[in-house]
Amino acid sequence: MALLGGIALCSFAAFYLIDHYVTGGASPANFDEPVGRYLRFEPSLISDALSGLAGMTAAVLGIVITVVSLLVQLTSDRYTGVARMFLRDRTNVAVMAYYVVTCVVGVFLSLSLHSEFVPRATVFAMMAATGLGIVIMLPYFAYVFRFLEPVNLISRIQNEAVEDLIGSATSKDMGEIAVGQAPALAALEEMTDITSNSISGKDKIIASRSVDAIKDLVIRYLGVKHSADPSWFQIGEGIRDNPDFVAMDPESLRELEVDHTWLEWKALRQYLGIYAEAQSSMPDINYLIAIDTRYIGEAALARGDRNVVELAFRFMNSYLRQALNARAVRTAYNVMNQYRLLVESMIKGKAHDLAIAGVKHMIYYGRTSYDMQLGFVTETVAYDVSALCEFAHGQKHGQDLDDKMLAMFLELDQPLRLKRQESGLQGIRKAQIKLACYYLAVGADERAQRIAIDMSGEDRERLKSIHDQLKRVESKEFWEIIDRGRNFEYMPPRQREQMDKFFSLVPPSPAKGVPSP
Repeated sequence: MALLGGIALCSFAAFYLIDHYVTGGASPANFDEPVGRYLRFEPSLISDALSGLAGMTAAVLGIVITVVSLLVQLTSDRYTGVARMFLRDRTNVAVMAYYVVTCVVGVFLSLSLHSEFVPRATVFAMMAATGLGIVIMLPYFAYVFRFLEPVNLISRIQNEAVEDLIGSATSKDMGEIAVGQAPALAALEEMTDITSNSISGKDKIIASRSVDAIKDLVIRYLGVKHSADPSWFQIGEGIRDNPDFVAMDPESLRELEVDHTWLEWKALRQYLGIYAEAQSSMPDINYLIAIDTRYIGEAALARGDRNVVELAFRFMNSYLRQALNARAVRTAYNVMNQYRLLVESMIKGKAHDLAIAGVKHMIYYGRTSYDMQLGFVTETVAYDVSALCEFAHGQKHGQDLDDKMLAMFLELDQPLRLKRQESGLQGIRKAQIKLACYYLAVGADERAQRIAIDMSGEDRERLKSIHDQLKRVESKEFWEIIDRGRNFEYMPPRQREQMDKFFSLVPPSPAKGVPSP
């Protein structure tokens, strides 16, 4: 605005001074200065100009409204709530109000001129206001374009929702609390709609930003949740009829109120809906949903909100179930990676009971995936649980936890052995051998001995094949691009050196007819 206005003023001043001193004729005696001469408005000469000022402002207002309304309408067809956000924005309201006020002042000014009286100050102010209205037109168009960019819309929805959420949750006014619950749900649903539309339009960037915005809203809410009034956690009449709540069992609704998790449940429920929609068309969004759910769980743990952590685990389980039902192996592989990282956060945060529950769920889905003939997912679970045992053993406070996890890990392949499904055992055995070599490398021989005893009934030829395969893996990088980066079967040199020692610990296979120890 300063640049456009400055160029216009300087251009006019330069040509006017040329006319004043050279080409415009002699100056009157009392007005020999350029500014004084300019401001000596003649009533008979400016009557048409005054009415033109108001008309010019009205014309500019018409152009602005036409362009802006078209942009807003086109954007509203794709994203809901745009018109409401546009009208709530102070800049948009201020610009429109400026043009309207200027037009009204121009109408009154055009009828204030007399043959012996010129309201020079008013004329000058109207002239400056009209010029400013023309100058701001182009920058305002740029502002509207930026305002309507999907990324900025998402950020605006999130920021407005957070402000309303914090204000309502921490209020002591019961009426304000009840009224403030509905906008929070509306914002979550609005961001979900943007994500769904973006998935339909194959717009991964906008879909990703929307998913992240839901996570950011929840994490910022968790930061002020401890200051919220107790009545905020009651599901009020304004949201009780919401489709996600009205279909729930009354007992489940009461649990959400008691656990203070109705908002987090709603946000993660939106994630679950997006997850199902993106399963086939944009699986990358599913990976992001798993990542953001992990972030929410970690943020809740950092603030001591265990109910939200448990909720995050439940939704992680739902993601895995949907991936398995869709036979989406790669999605399950990536979700399991985030699941393992979430359990690691529980271990670091000394939430051992939650970590144990997470490992139990992983074991369950490992067995379920094998029953569904998705053996690779079962192997993924085996290597992830093996990594968790290593991680827990490396923590000063994780020795007992490691012992419990190891016991569950050794039971992962029990149903496969009972069904004599030997083809599925090899990947699990590799993960167990890899863990045993780690134990030997760090001096935890008794744990390695437990794994060796568990393998006492294994076929020697298969163990020899596993030994040879693991020995040949010397690069930790997988030969394809994967999110995890590391090859499952890779062991550091110090760990790999323990393989021969471990295999020497495995008891020989019992003779035929003699039960395994």
